[in-house]
Amino acid sequence: MLPGYTRRDHSRASRDLRGAGRPDEDPADPWTGEWDVLTREALCAPDQAVISDEVLAACTPEEAGRAVRSLLPAEPHIILTARDFANLLAAEWQERIKCRGTEPWDAWLKHVVDLGSETVRRFPFSRFWNVHDTLAILDMWAQHIPPDHVHVITVPRGQTEELWVRFASVLGIDPGGFDLSGARSNQSLGTLEVEFLRRMNEQLPPGVPDWFYTRNIKRILAHGILSERPGQTRLVLPPDLENWAIGQSETLVAGLRDSEYHVVGDLSDLLSRPATTPYVDPAGQSTAALLETAVHAAASMAGTHYEQIFAPKRKPERLGPRKRISKIKWDLLNGPLTKRMLRKVSTQSAARRMRVAIWRILIHPGRHG
Repeated sequence: MLPGYTRRDHSRASRDLRGAGRPDEDPADPWTGEWDVLTREALCAPDQAVISDEVLAACTPEEAGRAVRSLLPAEPHIILTARDFANLLAAEWQERIKCRGTEPWDAWLKHVVDLGSETVRRFPFSRFWNVHDTLAILDMWAQHIPPDHVHVITVPRGQTEELWVRFASVLGIDPGGFDLSGARSNQSLGTLEVEFLRRMNEQLPPGVPDWFYTRNIKRILAHGILSERPGQTRLVLPPDLENWAIGQSETLVAGLRDSEYHVVGDLSDLLSRPATTPYVDPAGQSTAALLETAVHAAASMAGTHYEQIFAPKRKPERLGPRKRISKIKWDLLNGPLTKRMLRKVSTQSAARRMRVAIWRILIHPGRHG
């Protein structure tokens, strides 16, 4: 069972647990109290519940301890997915750019490599090592739960279905019993597309708030328009860093092999390999290619903006009597006004308990195994 209503509830709970700041001008509801609400909902599960947010890897030991204690008397387990180091580096730099980053690929890599040789390389020295120093992260969580309750799933190369099969095996569920057609994939950007976005970030007015960037540039431009451009060139490591990445992956594999953690999948999935495609420096993109990308992005953004404002609204679905009653109940207990009012007072325990009670009425967690 997944507690909450959508995956954003898990992101909001993670921010609350980690004490993430929220600018006063951010139109999103405050997330104070969200972790308590989500974990109380998880404890209502008749069998097992999953709380999922990739940034939980950035928890401090104190935050990890709080997370585990909040799930007692249940039996908490930790599930971490790991991938080969060379592909991880390319994916992480892209993610930084999609979150308004401006640091060029070569400068970012140098920073990661330099700190990779340090004994102490977690927070606050580097965001990359803070969330991807896999052995350190696992050891930290293992201070709070038995090592055999720590599960490491290796990400297979190019087999998304197999990754789901491995994840389902940890949960003890039938992987074929779920409809995955609506699952969203976090598609990569090509070398040209990510460099265009980086340069655009450099030119953005400083007055554009991060919440606006996330909702419009990241979700619409990066995840939608740019990721769907055909014929993209895959970002790979410079040749002079391939051996370093291979060494990092070998260290991880050796550590996992000697650990008491439950490893699901093949450890060879984590071993980096030399690139099979030529290296293309993102900073070396031609002006003509960047201009073509910019024109495509501007035209697509204009079309999206028009649809958001002027597209015909869908006619409301005709509901039978039972569905109308159910919708009225949902709107009354979990409509935008009710949800915002309760979130604003979720610093109070009574408000958090009320939210959990409403969730139980609407979701009926006892029906889900």
